[in-house]
Amino acid sequence: MSANKTPIFLTGATGYIGGSVLERLLKHPSANTFDITVIVRNAEKAKILESKFGVNVVVGTHQDLDKLESLAENAHVVFHCADADDLPAAKAILSGLRKRHAKLGDLPILIHTSGTGVLTDDARGMYATETIYSDLNVEQIKSIPPTALHRNVDLTVVEADKEGYVRSHIIFPSTIYGIAEGSLFDAGVSNPHSIQIPLLIKASLDRKQAGMVGQGKALWPDVHIHDVADLYIVLFDAIVSSPDKTGHGWEGFYFGENGEHSWYQISRAIGEALVELGISNDPEPTTFSREELIKYFTSEEAGNYSGTNSRCRADRGRSIGWKPTRTTEDMLKSIKPEVEAFLKKQQAGKA
Repeated sequence: MSANKTPIFLTGATGYIGGSVLERLLKHPSANTFDITVIVRNAEKAKILESKFGVNVVVGTHQDLDKLESLAENAHVVFHCADADDLPAAKAILSGLRKRHAKLGDLPILIHTSGTGVLTDDARGMYATETIYSDLNVEQIKSIPPTALHRNVDLTVVEADKEGYVRSHIIFPSTIYGIAEGSLFDAGVSNPHSIQIPLLIKASLDRKQAGMVGQGKALWPDVHIHDVADLYIVLFDAIVSSPDKTGHGWEGFYFGENGEHSWYQISRAIGEALVELGISNDPEPTTFSREELIKYFTSEEAGNYSGTNSRCRADRGRSIGWKPTRTTEDMLKSIKPEVEAFLKKQQAGKA
């Protein structure tokens, strides 16, 4: 590693978010000053990342806690773009950053990925909540119960910032949509698809009718994959150029949203695509039965997640210059190409 380069460690390089963030780091105006290291499971993808993209690769998993700790210890900046609920992995990364701080006196930077699932309720598609969270409202953020989804990891990250050995920032993507594009995706290294909408698409394809939880009345925010990946870079640039003006710790929560939708709107768009593609005769979604929730989402509880409310405003990101361009209308238009992509996979026996 060159002494004058910034050592960066990124997790989730083969994933949807991590791949999109890595894509931007490789094309960043200061890319030649970065020394980027990633950890990936797949040895073939590791070879491509090293040979075609000039990235340092360690082959391993997020269960290899010693590797995570060591890789974090050797990085001034960590982008953690993998599993938002993996507490042992987050603790290993923080342990490495603590060691770095103790050894070098360096104040490392962590950009962690959570999700607006932390704001969810148990609406089961039956109502829209009036509660809207702002990431500039610290007291409101602090009021989120410790039992909320992702919250145990988020609180551990904030505590590390309070202890003073790391500057922590947490990005909370909402419903991410769009098929990710770029050289890493073209090379087959990174996954181009989201999780939330595709789960509903796959279930609807199988039942040949769009499905929804309850009446689909609950509301969620949405954000395009390229816009949310830009948020990571806008935040990173702000931290580097104006560290004292860029919120961290409890003031370092950054929601990723640019509009909101009801679950019904998503399911209706899936239904319209199914009709246009000759799979269904009726675009109107029907309610998933309990048996279907278990079949398509592994459990009733997991299925009901697609009927929760999660409402927020990305005020902090916008305050540091994030300018998302794609809207809920774009999200709804993106659904048919996703349906077509999964239909092709299904027909090829891959879905």
